[in-house]
Amino acid sequence: MAAAITTLESAVGRLRVAYGDTLGVRRLASDVARLSDDLDELGEPQPGLLPSPAGPLETIPDTPYDPSMWAGAEDEGLGAPDRHAP
Repeated sequence: MAAAITTLESAVGRLRVAYGDTLGVRRLASDVARLSDDLDELGEPQPGLLPSPAGPLETIPDTPYDPSMWAGAEDEGLGAPDRHAP
C-alpha cells in the first residue's frame, strides 16, 4: 500500500510542475498526505488474513425492464418531459 501512496505523491509532484502551485494541486497534495497518515495509523496488516474474493460475476440480461416497475416513480431529475438530452 505504501507504494501506491508513493506513486500518488509522485503524480502530484508532476502535476505541480505542469500546473504550478495552485489551490487544486495543494489540495491534492494535502489529500495524499492524509492518506499516508491514515495508512500509518492502520499499522501492519494482521498475518494470515487475506482479502475475501469478489465472488462470481452476476450476469445482467439486456432485455428491457418490465414497464410496471416504473409505475408511480417520481420523475425528479429527469428533466422536462417535452425535451430530450442532446
